[in-house]
Amino acid sequence: MSHTVDIVIGDHFKVLRNNGQLYPASIVETRTTDIGQVEYFVHYLNFDRRLDEWVSVDRIDTTSKFVVPAPFDGVLLVPGQNDGRLTRHQKRRYEEMNTPPSELDPANTITERLEREHQEFTRVKFIDQVHFGKYEIGTWYFSPYPDEYRRLKCLWICEFCLKYMKMEKTWVRHMLHECRQRQPPGREIYCKGSIRVFEVDASKEKLYCQNLCLLAKLFLDHKTLYYDVAPFLFYVLCEADTDGCHVVGYFSKERISVDNNNLACILTLPPFQRKGYGKFLITLSYELAKIEGIIGSPEKPLSDLGRLSYKSYWEGVIFRYLLAHTSCTIEEISISTATCIAPEDIIWTLQTHEVIKNWRHGRHLELSRQALSEYMTRIVGRELREARGGGEGAAASPLVFDVSCLRWTPPPSSRPLTQLSPHSHAVGGQRR
Repeated sequence: MSHTVDIVIGDHFKVLRNNGQLYPASIVETRTTDIGQVEYFVHYLNFDRRLDEWVSVDRIDTTSKFVVPAPFDGVLLVPGQNDGRLTRHQKRRYEEMNTPPSELDPANTITERLEREHQEFTRVKFIDQVHFGKYEIGTWYFSPYPDEYRRLKCLWICEFCLKYMKMEKTWVRHMLHECRQRQPPGREIYCKGSIRVFEVDASKEKLYCQNLCLLAKLFLDHKTLYYDVAPFLFYVLCEADTDGCHVVGYFSKERISVDNNNLACILTLPPFQRKGYGKFLITLSYELAKIEGIIGSPEKPLSDLGRLSYKSYWEGVIFRYLLAHTSCTIEEISISTATCIAPEDIIWTLQTHEVIKNWRHGRHLELSRQALSEYMTRIVGRELREARGGGEGAAASPLVFDVSCLRWTPPPSSRPLTQLSPHSHAVGGQRR
């Protein structure tokens, strides 16, 4: 594409994506490569930031420059509201009426401000890809590696100890002659076939867990990275073969969570996504919660992919419980006690679902058992199709968590703040 105008940070053009189509995008940053070529970091408007990328000038249609109009000060555009404009006072009322109560909490306001600051700081990613084991993985987001590493286009990472390196020859020497580690440095808590899970105590393995967080941040946008990993436990999921245990994903959780969060951060590395590993990790987090006797919830906010994964898990668990109980009117608290899923997550999953006839007083639900049975049949069919269509290396059948293969007792310092008894109707850790 011809370069007919200057390209400045903040400008808007149509940019050619890898699918061969032009999309409106904004220019976020520029850089000069080692060979003197100028590249531009672009954000595609109305798309997730994980699609942001560095492009050369020949992918920018410089004849298509356009201006994005700034919103009127204090005015919110809402389709269907008179001329579509709300004043500042109406905007506040609109947001109050359309925002869940939990999101109006002052603590959440602070969290949102920190998230905006974090987003501004991490808006540009410089590392385009990482070499991890036999995979070359394109990155999605910024990660705060040390300055001398974060502006490299490619990073080489040992899949066993997670040490990161600048050059291929250094990585090869490390893999062949230096690294003696062949599995995560923790206790094995799950083993079935080639699947292994290791519990890693970050207070004892600080460097490994920090490196795992840095790697994960390349593919996560909503989690702020903390170098103080000591309060966390990491559950690392691996595929094992004769060469060792290869990391495919993990989740972390606080040793003691004042909010009874059963999960802080979760990631399945891109080469292993759509194979059931995400749901496996979510299931593991709830099985650990059952052993601890805690009704919990994942730390919020969830990413768009995380929301989809959790919705799928919650639907499956809740509906299987409903099918196993003959009453057509069921209390939400009874589902929560049996599954350790927090009441607010149950309500969020079911409140607009097709199998629910109506809610009584916000706590009792009536359902159509026939619709529920038909929906569960569709869920099982969908899981089978996804497992068989997961691409190269996909399992012939869905990856299923086998609770009989779990060998775990809570660490001494992870005593639950609120325990459940078989007859308890109290909900520990529920957000108010």
